[in-house]
Amino acid sequence: MRSDKMKLGSKRAPHRSLMKALGLTDREIAGPIIGIASSASELIPGHMHLAQVEDAVKAGVRMAGATPLRFSTIGVCDGIAMDHKGMYYSLPSRELIADSIEIVAEGHPFDGMVFISNCDKITPGMLMAMGRLNIPSVLISGGPMLAGNYHGKSLDLISVFEAVGRHAQGNIDDDELAAIESYACPGAGSCSGLFTANSMNSLAEVLGLALPGNGTIPAVDSGRIRLAKEAGMAVVRLVKEDICPRNIATEDSFMNAVAADLALGGSSNTALHLPAIAKAFDVDFSIDNFDLLGRRIPHLCNLSPVGKHHIQDLEAAGGIGAILSRLNELGELKRDARSVTGKTIGEIADASRVWDDEVVRPVGRPYHSEGGLAVLHGSLAPDGAVVKLAGVPEALRVHEGPAVVYEDGEVATEAILAGKVKSGDVVVIRNEGPKGGPGMREMLSPTSAIVGLGLIEKVVLITDGRFSGGSTGAVIGHVSPEAANGGPIGLVQEGDRIRVDFNKRSLDLLVEEDEKKRRAGALAEASAEKPVAAKHNPDGYLARYSIFVGSAAEGAIYRKDFVEAASESVKRLQSGETS
Repeated sequence: MRSDKMKLGSKRAPHRSLMKALGLTDREIAGPIIGIASSASELIPGHMHLAQVEDAVKAGVRMAGATPLRFSTIGVCDGIAMDHKGMYYSLPSRELIADSIEIVAEGHPFDGMVFISNCDKITPGMLMAMGRLNIPSVLISGGPMLAGNYHGKSLDLISVFEAVGRHAQGNIDDDELAAIESYACPGAGSCSGLFTANSMNSLAEVLGLALPGNGTIPAVDSGRIRLAKEAGMAVVRLVKEDICPRNIATEDSFMNAVAADLALGGSSNTALHLPAIAKAFDVDFSIDNFDLLGRRIPHLCNLSPVGKHHIQDLEAAGGIGAILSRLNELGELKRDARSVTGKTIGEIADASRVWDDEVVRPVGRPYHSEGGLAVLHGSLAPDGAVVKLAGVPEALRVHEGPAVVYEDGEVATEAILAGKVKSGDVVVIRNEGPKGGPGMREMLSPTSAIVGLGLIEKVVLITDGRFSGGSTGAVIGHVSPEAANGGPIGLVQEGDRIRVDFNKRSLDLLVEEDEKKRRAGALAEASAEKPVAAKHNPDGYLARYSIFVGSAAEGAIYRKDFVEAASESVKRLQSGETS
């Protein structure tokens, strides 16, 4: 057993003595030791109940004859971090989560691990750690929040953001805004639409790294507790069979995840997280996979923020198994991909059924003929940009308009709410990428303002930042290279014509090449004469993050060449070299 490194033999008597200080018996020490990484927190609605999930996981581990030991990691609630300095830290927290789990698990060699997660960056961070460590593991999420209800209408967090725009326009009064605020989020769980958290928790199932039901069983359903017990038992079986995450999540698994994401119409953030997770699993992956499959796989679910259904409706319709079943019908499922259940993904699909043909449409009657996400390329995004295609109004499938340029998401939101953005405009928000932000903030407030002001079918928004899984409309994010890395988005000037063709997957700045070269030269000259300070003068962790982070097109992970260069610099300093 891996844990023998810290407990076996006479030389490990001091180690065992410290374990006994924890209250462990000789029998508990002798058995398999399962590390439980938990992000339980009183700060995040999706995590407020995870102590109960922890107890259930530990019960499952003990029922299977092993010893559970829990430790904690951090988490940021994107909704609470929105529109202030906190949002700069959301995406960077993903790397810290992965790093912190790696540190604990290497410092205490567990035989297996259970990862208890739920929200936006926490689930991807935990999956990245799982791939790095590659010891028998299972992920269990805390489950989705139920939808709220106000006067018979279903609500979720995005309803509140959009209500802010309606309130600014005078369409609702203070009392109605307060009522929507109070009823939209009724309790524990990850926000109830197909936003980033629920997208990633669902894709964890498809990757084979979580049990069926992980993405859709509601947080308040006792089925979630039973699933947590099953996860505890499953990891002990994986330990006994020595089945590790990289034995399960292969290239086929990631292609299945993309296929399921397209059918679901998941968050555009999946195009940021799947490449990062694939890298941790040593799997080659390109965001162009979304486009490769997106033209073949139809959009079958119309969940919030695009449609009227919520995650609880998908659970009632058959859950992620229903999606796998539809993909199997299409012949687009890699059936031999494995899962932590011991069954193949094909076997899980065969055992699944669709119980509601409106929530999970038949393949011959999709909501859209193409998948929910697309990748655009062109002179404005040479390395790609990502759009939630399912949310793009038909009226904007092909659009050309004048650029309205902002250097900051909050400034853009204020301008939109003040009526400074007009029908036909292309709003450009730049210097919000992984490096330039730093931290690649979500642009939920400007997109919600556009919806709230009734401009959703009249305005396109483009950014080198990213969008909340709750964003909808003709909103294009992850524009790469970002402005801070010399991308063409940094050359756009007020009034420039921008053309987007979602059908052809193109995004172009309609400015002559000579003029773009002139602008680039002028920017370089200005920077040489007076170096521009980082946008928000980051210090501490953000300063380090902005130096090492790579392109959004590659998952916004730390650049290997920068890390290696830093290591070499340290070695030179240690050897007495000064240059």
